[in-house]
Amino acid sequence: MLAAHVVFATITGNNEDVADIVTEKLEDLGCQVTETEISQTDAADFQQADICVVCAYTYDEGSLPDEGLDFYEDLQALDLHGKTFGVAGSGDTFYGEFYNTTVDHFEAAFRQTEATQGAPSVKINLEPDAEAITQLDAFATQLVAHAD
Repeated sequence: MLAAHVVFATITGNNEDVADIVTEKLEDLGCQVTETEISQTDAADFQQADICVVCAYTYDEGSLPDEGLDFYEDLQALDLHGKTFGVAGSGDTFYGEFYNTTVDHFEAAFRQTEATQGAPSVKINLEPDAEAITQLDAFATQLVAHAD
């Protein structure tokens, strides 16, 4: 059985919703899933998972969540060779060029760990709607297919 760890950072609750949708689909696909809030998670916990997922918001003009800065720094120092990663996030298109840039930052951080991206990153505008749920379900399905 594949083990997955989904980590989220949220202010509005939207990214927790994103994480919940991904977690539920991963469970439906037979994974054993741990879901945690970023400030309560040690990045090294990803070493115990086959699939590593981050769902985080972008603050202000492209800033990472303050409560996730340590996690982000620690993540970059890990060796996750052989692990599959995915990044998803809810943001607000109001921010234009800064829309969901945290997704891009975490994708780059995972690349430094030598983990393999199992699905294209997903950027959701605001609260996940039916279309977003479909995208997130496909994202989770691709992660499992890649890790299997």
